[in-house]
Amino acid sequence: MKIVLFWHRRDLRVHDNAGLTAALQSGFPVLPLFIYDREILDQLPSRRDARVTFIYQQVERLAQAAKQASGTFLAYYGRPLEVFEQLLSDYDVAAVYTNEDYEPYATERDSQVARLLQARGAELRSFKDQVIFAKSEILSKSGTIPKVFGAYSKAWLAALRDEHLAPYPSGELFRAENLARLEPAPPRPTLEQMGFTPFEQFVPAAELPADELVRNYHTTRNLPGLENSSTRRSVHLRFGTLSVRELMRQARALNSKLLGELIWRDYFMALLWHYPFTATESYDPRLRRVSYRNNEAEFRAWCEGRTGYPLVDAGMRELNQTGYLPNRARIAAAGFLVKHLLIDWRWGDRYFADTLLDYDMAQNVGNWQWMAGTGAVAAPWFRVYSPQSQQEQYDPSFAYVWQWIPEYGTCEYPKPIVDHKFARERATATLRAAYRAVE
Repeated sequence: MKIVLFWHRRDLRVHDNAGLTAALQSGFPVLPLFIYDREILDQLPSRRDARVTFIYQQVERLAQAAKQASGTFLAYYGRPLEVFEQLLSDYDVAAVYTNEDYEPYATERDSQVARLLQARGAELRSFKDQVIFAKSEILSKSGTIPKVFGAYSKAWLAALRDEHLAPYPSGELFRAENLARLEPAPPRPTLEQMGFTPFEQFVPAAELPADELVRNYHTTRNLPGLENSSTRRSVHLRFGTLSVRELMRQARALNSKLLGELIWRDYFMALLWHYPFTATESYDPRLRRVSYRNNEAEFRAWCEGRTGYPLVDAGMRELNQTGYLPNRARIAAAGFLVKHLLIDWRWGDRYFADTLLDYDMAQNVGNWQWMAGTGAVAAPWFRVYSPQSQQEQYDPSFAYVWQWIPEYGTCEYPKPIVDHKFARERATATLRAAYRAVE
């Protein structure tokens, strides 16, 4: 019996799933599939990773959904090409359906899988699901992606139609007559069998945030000391446990600022797809030879929240303990690393990649290069935020600082690692020298 496989990656949900809808409408029985990709997992610095535990829980939830619908869910731990070699031997596969992934590794992996399938008489069919507009759908009049977010956002909004945000009927189609059932079902790997230790961190429910929170988003998003200052749905967008179309519909109805932030998400994914080298290299060639200091002791102090600047330190301590980092604390911490300490943005990018629950390469790289002034879209390289001014503006009562730094105000809290005025002058001089060296 011919079947189709639906390959879950960044879309760990049954409802409102573009690629799954297409698979369920293909006319062939569908076997949903997840691959714990060793090319990714083997690179993690710890086998106690909250994100892996979260993924595992969501995969098991999907497996239970398939079982309740009288279908079978497959899960494997391995390298995708090897897994698909085995699947093509075990089953008569007509096609593999999946949703697009725009990261450099993912595009190369999918190209390899597509070639393998083609050689075996099958095909890879990919669908847009994690963004509203992708790749080259939003371009300037010159045929390139806009280098200014305002121009991209304006074109994005002009192109938007109600149908772009309409939900897909995958949930309604996910029933016995459209699913394949294997007896007995192949065993799925456990966390322990994959060499991981279960480790949970708080993640809100995979549902839309309260309307009131969304209505107030523009007034609360930069106040890290305020409870429920943000939606905290970035984790669910990252792993696809919540449809971006759902959150976009809510944002469009209730808060244009939140909608704008979601448009930034599309933008950074498009930029990474157009310029995949920016994952590891500054976009601006004039700033690829900055004489970063890269002091390892100062980097450790930053990682551990011991810089002597309370907003920066509170943010890093929250990150280390919870996997979350509020927007304003994220800006303060990133800006401090690249400007005050003159440490390569890639060091910060890597640390965030290892610790953020919501780590997303496109967003992480885009924002780090924005802060460093090196990106396709960037803050001015000469802008150096004052951590003290940000503290006074966004956490004036020190509520956020006291929450994460109980020793603040005592002799146990370190003095500032560097003077702001000195650091600002050093940063601008160093970046100016790199900027002019290529002119």
